[in-house]
Amino acid sequence: MIITETERLILRNWRETDRDLAYEINSDDAVMEFFPFRRNRAEADAFYDRVHTMISETGLGLYLLELKDSGEPIGYCGLMPTNHLEPFIPAGTVEIGWRLVRRQWGKGLVTEAATALLSHGFETLRLDEIISFAVRDNVRSTAVMERIGMHRVIGGDFDHPSVPNSHPHLKPHVLYRLTAADWRNGR
Repeated sequence: MIITETERLILRNWRETDRDLAYEINSDDAVMEFFPFRRNRAEADAFYDRVHTMISETGLGLYLLELKDSGEPIGYCGLMPTNHLEPFIPAGTVEIGWRLVRRQWGKGLVTEAATALLSHGFETLRLDEIISFAVRDNVRSTAVMERIGMHRVIGGDFDHPSVPNSHPHLKPHVLYRLTAADWRNGR
């Protein structure tokens, strides 16, 4: 199922043949720099199973990014309900997030995909707001948030409760937000 398309990308549901991509992304030290874990093959397969099921059940999830010109799967970008960060973020708030294979970094592909998903979220799904958050030092992700029109929430920084104490440098997170009204005004 295709969710949306951009000039260079198809955003679609995952296929069985995308398991290798799930492993590549989740085991790469550079891609996972701001996460306290790397996934082995079995864990990456379990991740694949979760994201594939999530989309087919709710329509929200992590959509696979495929290059139009080659058909190569290169990462994901998605809209997901955030239900694990209360009291920092109310349950049911929709988050936008992404991961991309390292060989495709620096080409504007995440910005392109995320912009299309904001449009999908606000126009098709009629969401009132979309948020994103990242480790405070993850300037690559926060730069994307700013490029797609999101604004940092003043007073919204928080220590992520799921990050283990063994990784204190990964606990501080920043919160970004974009309302439907701000999105429409910025278009």
